[in-house]
Amino acid sequence: MKKIIKDEDMCEVHVTHPENIQQALCHQLDDEKSQKLAEIFKILGVPSRIKLLSLLINEEMCVCDIAEALNMEQSAISHQLRVLRDAHLVKFRKEGKEAWYTLDDDHVVKLMNQGMEHIMHL
Repeated sequence: MKKIIKDEDMCEVHVTHPENIQQALCHQLDDEKSQKLAEIFKILGVPSRIKLLSLLINEEMCVCDIAEALNMEQSAISHQLRVLRDAHLVKFRKEGKEAWYTLDDDHVVKLMNQGMEHIMHL
């Protein structure tokens, strides 16, 4: 006897709605934009990077202070900052022998804040 599996995530009938499909296709991202957005989310998918970004939301910090605040080695922080810098999420400046970091722009703050709003609803 064949067991019937009912999946709540699937339609029980196959009916398409052409007007909905057309409307959705107007908003579909192309392959290049989809890939770039996925890369940003992949970079943000590391908890230590999220913690690091959260430190920089309100102020610029030097690598030594970031490492101390996160209880991590400077070399580990430097690696994470390089990944974030390559993704244009943070920027830095040198002041003498110190490296100071800040968020690249207001978009990063908005991204972090919207993520926080989303998890507060869960």
